[in-house]
Amino acid sequence: MTGIYAIVDAAATSSPLELLDDVLRAGVRLVQYRAKAGVDRDLVRRMVARTRAADALLIVNDDLEAAVEVDGLHVGQEDLAALGARGARERLRGKLLGVSCATPREAREAEVLGADYVGAGPFAVTVSKLDAGVAIGEAGIRAVALATALPVAAIGGIECEDLEIVVRSGARMAAVISAIARGPDPEANARALVARWHELTA
Repeated sequence: MTGIYAIVDAAATSSPLELLDDVLRAGVRLVQYRAKAGVDRDLVRRMVARTRAADALLIVNDDLEAAVEVDGLHVGQEDLAALGARGARERLRGKLLGVSCATPREAREAEVLGADYVGAGPFAVTVSKLDAGVAIGEAGIRAVALATALPVAAIGGIECEDLEIVVRSGARMAAVISAIARGPDPEANARALVARWHELTA
């Protein structure tokens, strides 16, 4: 798991499928579908058909039942507690589990419970998730990365110009929402992010 991790947020686009197609054409191979108002299961099925055709992975945010139909689940700390960490891991046998972590302790706990990666952040102030908490910056991402052997996805307010810092912090992925979705050409936005990541990690 490495590179640009695109989050297709239903609150950030009027057409999640079009945005998904844009990021897949741009070369993104790890995508999360996030719909805080409720996951559209029919949409999930259409999305996973597209990601599998592109040899990409689709992860669903928060919805365990939808996640068993795709490639995995991503949860925050509160959602993990509500689902029951052990039960969620058991249901996801053979699937990926990602856990949002803001501290080294949370990252270590996620590793113990069987997470496959952690999302560390918020890297910067973000308008995409108003309850994301205080930005932890490069030092916070590095502290999380040093605390776990799991791959780390930096998340929160990441722009293309931030990717050098993200790579330097030890994160193996950069999770991006608004830097892709905003503006008239999401595909070009995603393509620029993918190209810059490859340039920095080649």
